Amino acid sequence: MIVVDTNVIAYLLIPGENTSDAEELLKKDPFWISTLLWRSEFRNVLLQYMRHKYIDFSMAVQIMTMAEQLMRGKEYEINSTQVLDIALKSNCSAYDCEFVSLAKETGTRLITTDKKVLNQFPDIVSSIQQYLLEIKD
Repeated sequence: MIVVDTNVIAYLLIPGENTSDAEELLKKDPFWISTLLWRSEFRNVLLQYMRHKYIDFSMAVQIMTMAEQLMRGKEYEINSTQVLDIALKSNCSAYDCEFVSLAKETGTRLITTDKKVLNQFPDIVSSIQQYLLEIKD
């Protein structure tokens, strides 16, 4: 089990340069969990793709549906006190610290591509590529 942030979910479902790594991550460690926040952030990612004409509305809806199916039953509410404490002790946003908080609470790793989060919490956070090397067969 791993915690994934919104970018990892987006890399998996929106084709791009990081999609193959995200696919390999899902294959090697298929039980992904996240905070409820991922939904709002993911909708915003899709909105940006629509505004830049990379995808149309129907494609955005289809991708959102796939994401919701992937994460159904694997979403967690986070303790606000813990999030604020983690954020205050770091240079990261409260949004990012929701994912960090979930990783701490569940004793798992957070997988992200966010450089600030990677630098602030190296003990519990890995990049996709780093984690794939860590769990290599």
